[in-house]
Amino acid sequence: MFQKLLRLCAGSLLSLSIAVAQPIPSPKEHFGFNIGDDYQLANYTQTEAYFKKLAQSDRVKLVDIGLTEEGRHQYMLVVSSPENLKNLARYQDISRRLARAEGLTDEQARALAAEGKAVVWIDGGLHSTETVGTMQLIETAWQLVSRKDPETTRILNDCIVLLVHANPDGHELVANWYMRNPVPQKRSLEYLPRLYEKYAGHDNNRDFYIMNLKETQNMGRQLFVDWIPQIMYNHHQRGPAGSVLAGPPYRDPFNYVFDPLMITGLDAIGASMINRLNSENKPGYTRLNGSVFSTWYNGGLRTTTHFHNMLGLLTEIIGGPTPEDVPVVPQRLLPNGNTPLPVLPQKWHFKQSIDYSMSLNYSVLDYAARHRDQVLYNIYRMGKNSIERGSGDYWTLSPKRIDAIQQAYRAAVQKPRPDTAGHAAAAREGGIPKRYYDAVLKDSTLRDARGYVISANQPDFPTAVKFLNALIRTGIQVHRATAPFSVNGRSYPTGSYVVKTAQSFRPHILDMFEPQDHPNDFAYAGGPPIRPYDAAGWTLAFQMGVQFDRVLTDFNGPFEALPYGELLNAPAANVATTGAAAGYVLPARMNNAFVAVNDLLKAGVEVFRMPAGSGKADAGSFFVPASAKSREMLTKAGVDLGLSATGVSKRPAGKLVKLKPARVAIWDTYGGSMPSGWLRLLMEQFHFPASVVYSPEIDGGDLRKKYDVLVFVPRAIPAKGARGGETGGYTPREPKVDSIPAEFRSWVGRITPDKSIPALKKFLEEGGTIVTMGSSANLAYHLDLPVRNALTELGPTGQERPLPAEKYYIPGSLLRVSLDSTHQANWGMPAQTDVYFDSSPVFHVAPSAIASGAVQPLAWFATDKPLRSGWAWGQQYLQDGVAAFAAPVGAGRLVVVGPEATFRAQPHGTFKLLFNQLYRLE
Repeated sequence: MFQKLLRLCAGSLLSLSIAVAQPIPSPKEHFGFNIGDDYQLANYTQTEAYFKKLAQSDRVKLVDIGLTEEGRHQYMLVVSSPENLKNLARYQDISRRLARAEGLTDEQARALAAEGKAVVWIDGGLHSTETVGTMQLIETAWQLVSRKDPETTRILNDCIVLLVHANPDGHELVANWYMRNPVPQKRSLEYLPRLYEKYAGHDNNRDFYIMNLKETQNMGRQLFVDWIPQIMYNHHQRGPAGSVLAGPPYRDPFNYVFDPLMITGLDAIGASMINRLNSENKPGYTRLNGSVFSTWYNGGLRTTTHFHNMLGLLTEIIGGPTPEDVPVVPQRLLPNGNTPLPVLPQKWHFKQSIDYSMSLNYSVLDYAARHRDQVLYNIYRMGKNSIERGSGDYWTLSPKRIDAIQQAYRAAVQKPRPDTAGHAAAAREGGIPKRYYDAVLKDSTLRDARGYVISANQPDFPTAVKFLNALIRTGIQVHRATAPFSVNGRSYPTGSYVVKTAQSFRPHILDMFEPQDHPNDFAYAGGPPIRPYDAAGWTLAFQMGVQFDRVLTDFNGPFEALPYGELLNAPAANVATTGAAAGYVLPARMNNAFVAVNDLLKAGVEVFRMPAGSGKADAGSFFVPASAKSREMLTKAGVDLGLSATGVSKRPAGKLVKLKPARVAIWDTYGGSMPSGWLRLLMEQFHFPASVVYSPEIDGGDLRKKYDVLVFVPRAIPAKGARGGETGGYTPREPKVDSIPAEFRSWVGRITPDKSIPALKKFLEEGGTIVTMGSSANLAYHLDLPVRNALTELGPTGQERPLPAEKYYIPGSLLRVSLDSTHQANWGMPAQTDVYFDSSPVFHVAPSAIASGAVQPLAWFATDKPLRSGWAWGQQYLQDGVAAFAAPVGAGRLVVVGPEATFRAQPHGTFKLLFNQLYRLE
């Protein structure tokens, strides 16, 4: 019996050892094809299964970093040597300590750098139609797990590699769409029916300073809180025509808040990347002015890391599963500093792009391994520099500061005084006297802030808490006041928050609170402007309408430091149930009031709005009659939303406006509109019920039977006179209806002047409301309303034409507008606010049209200098221009908002310009 039991045990152990010893399959063994084979893509379901097989290796730890917007698991593979993985917690702690640089001496930092391992992030698949990025991630994981060569061994010994899948949902959609055709040569990525990130599509790479999306939050946690890698590599497509790829270093301008070590660190890694390709005879790498990519913008997966002292890398490469041609671009053929080794025209295969990606990844990892202690120490040094700058008087240079120095000098030269002797000589030698520098750069009022105080006593504190959470998600430390305090004679209540700049991620703090000062960037003197890579200005505190005080001197108080990464809840607000015999008043200035109101309406509770003059409350405040249900729900809203409600013993005076839920539809189109997707997310966040409407349904008419409000985001309504449904922006080609699955055919179509506009006009005339944003203001021209484009001039022939870019150019920036806050469309808004403006429409309205009520201005530019953050060339042309207006059309109403009031779900300060329109009023 004992011998039989022994044999059974031995057999079991043998079976177990065989199971453990089973080799990890190659990609071909798992997927049935090699990564890089033409006409082949793996989907996410297959990739997830492969990642789990790779995790059987002692070189891999598989980490589930969270769920996606569609509910899939998002994975990160931590790859290193088995010995390093056993001590992973220690190396993770070293990475965080060096990045935060708190309380370390240089000697301690060097010791930690010597002990630690370089942490390198490599991602793939953020933009799912950029299939090289997704597939290279799979191949990179396999190579690192399977290879035993000296270079791989050194990398695994000296590095910890974080391989992160950036968009599982889009990967599944795109791969399945491509592979749906059984004939390989007929497979195509064209005509994807919807956004490959549920709400944002391609804009998922514009979410990283506010982090609205679950995938962004998952990755942000790893980047800015849990790991803080020294190097991160973000794979993209597509390279500039005539090149294979674009990579670091990048073109100017770079953001002036950066530490110079970040910029020169990018130079160093960029040299490693291009040198490796050149040594392997892989031509076509372009850099600097060879591409459009810069380091100015915050908000991207790669670019936000720059504001956190990480060496954030971006490459944009050509290629895909369907072979293509490298085109002949003559100006790209001649070697120069941008492209030292040009690529020649040729047929290009998927495998070539994967091979390039492997070389690029290994060049980055090889650099990190060889310079392990240097990259670890340098992130500490950058963090320490930030702490030192935030601990003393410091002046950040920017174009406006340089202009101020030059203006002071020119003014002195034009009015000579005895003390200006030597000015001419200094100018001839290329400089001016230092006193003019000192006048600006030693002006105490122009110092960088030591910190920012966000008072709990502000109109919309819950939104301010959302802003603070955006900072916290990006690794910023926030302090909370545990008692009342004063700074520079100003008092603040308990529960206010403080963000000090003496911390390692100071560049990001400044970027979120201070205006961006983009240079006047022109191709040549008097020539056209060079468009920024993305936005020119985005200051999040401005966008969200957060009130804060800049503190220029050192200050302390009863402040508790909040743990890194720990999110805040809006402080629970009291609901005054005593003295509430008649009901409750909710302040319209709080965005969260709309959440509570929508929940109340859904529950069948009556809600009214209070016009100007209805008691002491601000115009547009909400009145909720007393009942057990309203008291219960408002008490819950006070806890969950930080929403205050004031009990009143008498019904407010004046004519109250009863609210009814509106049947709201948001325009969308086949292939997906990013502005529409962002708006869907916003509507869900604020509990507005909404449908999606496509052009064929609009063309079918009878809209009023189904909807009360239609919302048209930018690029929905074509310009009057445009051909083929052009919208003034990028308009993707549409598929033939019979070439796509039946479930998507009702989505195909564009807004057209002959069918759509008459249907929309009838909807308005029958009592509907239409809200347009951005370029969809074109609807006003189709309807022949008495407004005209304010940004025009008379051409040589006497005809009106748009102002040329040499005279007027405003890319994405923040501008200040004035508003009529008593108008119901603006209820809850302040008298002035900042708006996101991106070449947005501006109007002139005839005084007679205003006097007759045919057009009601809602927002306008009251000055010739409305720029708050970004770049505005020729901003004087905006003065007295109307930015938003309302106009009756039959029994209905058109509300035109020129600025992008819901842009990427970020500008909370202008959400009410839409929200106020989304109810039926009785």
